[in-house]
Amino acid sequence: MKFFLDTADLEEIKEAASWGALAGVTTNPTLYSRIGGKLDGFHDHIARICEIVDGPVSAESVAMTRDEIIRDGRELAKIAPNVVVKIPTMVEGLAACRALSDEGIRVNMTLCFTVPQAILAARAGARYISPFVGRFDDISEDGLSQLGDVVTAINNYDYSANTVNGEQVEIIAASIRSANHVTQSALMGADIATVPFGVLKKMVQHPLTDRGLESFLKDWEKVANA
Repeated sequence: MKFFLDTADLEEIKEAASWGALAGVTTNPTLYSRIGGKLDGFHDHIARICEIVDGPVSAESVAMTRDEIIRDGRELAKIAPNVVVKIPTMVEGLAACRALSDEGIRVNMTLCFTVPQAILAARAGARYISPFVGRFDDISEDGLSQLGDVVTAINNYDYSANTVNGEQVEIIAASIRSANHVTQSALMGADIATVPFGVLKKMVQHPLTDRGLESFLKDWEKVANA
């Protein structure tokens, strides 16, 4: 499993990248607004993220018609070679995904909640598909079960003929709220988990690790004072 950071915060990205385990970044309009982002600074901000991260950086179109999404996608793709255009899973999004993929522009189909949506996205040429886990949990449904179904269904078939450069479709477990979400996503075979920085930090932590480190340090102090 690869880890993407789900944020637009440059300091969080820099810190996570320094750990050596960061493979990419996903952003969305909500995350950009949380850092006080301005419309006229969006492209420059994405460019700065791409300078920090070598891997894919998803930048989302907020257009609602296929022509507008395609226009957005072309402009976003010009920012840096590692930009992936993020498009909502809807009819106009599918049409735009097909057109952009045919032009060699990689697409991440987001807001995916069902197996049929995921299959349609794969057939439309999506390089990445992002099923949401936490938002199912918010309405008292099992988001992990839905993710597992998407992973199984996509892995049943070969979609490489549909994607840019014949690459395999990768499933991004999105809307991740806990380290357990990451654990279960990995066990199901999701290719990527995109996680908030707070969840990424919790993934490193365990009380037994802390207890063991404390014991080692105490014992080493005895050695140093012997």
